[in-house]
Formats: sequence, C-alpha cells, structure tokens
Amino acid sequence: MNAFYNKQGIGDVLLVQLQTEKPEKIHTEMNGDVTLIKNSDGDITGFNLFNASQYISFPESGTIDVSEQLVTELQNALEKNSIDHLLEVDLSPKFVVGYVESKEKHPNADKLNVCQVDVGGEKLQIVCGAPNVEAGQKVVVAKVGAVMPSGMIIKDAELRGVPSSGMICSAKELALPDAPAEKGILVLDNENEVGSAFEVKA
Repeated sequence: MNAFYNKQGIGDVLLVQLQTEKPEKIHTEMNGDVTLIKNSDGDITGFNLFNASQYISFPESGTIDVSEQLVTELQNALEKNSIDHLLEVDLSPKFVVGYVESKEKHPNADKLNVCQVDVGGEKLQIVCGAPNVEAGQKVVVAKVGAVMPSGMIIKDAELRGVPSSGMICSAKELALPDAPAEKGILVLDNENEVGSAFEVKA
C-alpha cells in the first residue's frame, strides 16, 4: 500500500494505492467521504479519502509512511463510511540492505547484468545496468512497491526477456545529499546488516 497527500495541491484528500499495477479499466464507487477505485473484476485497487484530516493524523505532504497506526486509521475511516473491506498491508520496509550474491551478464543486453540479491529472508533477481555492480557488495535495494523520491513506484518488470523484482539504487536515485554525478550504484560499508531497513526521505 502507498499513500499520498498534498493539501495545497489537491485539497484535504488522501490518495491510497493498494496495488502497484494500474488496471486497464477502472470504475469508481462513492460511499460518503470515500471513493473506491475498482478494476474490471470488481476488486478494490485503491481509494480516495476526502476530508482526510478528520480521519488521519499527519502533518506532512507527499508520500506518507505506511505504519500500523495509518492502517488502523484508514480501516476505521472505511468502517465509518460503511465500507466492509479488510486492509491487508505489508508493513515490512521497502528500502533494505541487500547482498549481491552473484552477477551474470544479461543474455540479450551487453550493458545489463542479472544479479541474485539476498535481502534478508528472501532472494531477489534484479536486472541492473550500473557499471560498478559486483558480487559481494552490500547495496540498497528498493523492493517492489517502494516509492522512489522521484515518485516512481517500483514494480515487477521484465527487461529484455529477463524477469526483475526490485532495483539496486544509486545515491542519486535515493536523493542522498552530495550524491556523485557519475553513474553507479551506492555501495554500502560491510557492517550494514542484510535485510535491515534503509531510510529514504521521499
């Protein structure tokens, strides 16, 4: 789940995205302060919560940290607007320290590599175009569902025929201060724990 709020730009409305993939066809359904967004199968893919500040306690604009408190407040908001829908939300961090276990040349692209990355508890296959990626590095991984500081949402992808789940990030992509201008991923010190959260200011 991702949530966005910009009171100056669009008013007191919280935009909630429940799926990373945008459905081809959508239809909306209004219930009080909630507009449900559904796909062609009738599944709820997101919703807009109007008069959001009456339901949610948040001071900031932009991407909202998805926390247990936010999920509880959203669940209460749905119930107050007579919507029977249980929010099932993955609260695990979306930016984590990963360990590049292996790197192989992409079979169909000279400048791409196929990496197997341990992110703690699971291994991801990530296609990476950075010139400095190597096996044995600790890196920052944006998992599927992560919202980059640019606003881009990380999705499962297929790059030149090879599946890729997540992204190995550069300092510039993470909007870190003093990020180098040259291309390349951010390589972390070895003491960073694999699977631990990496804080990103969106």
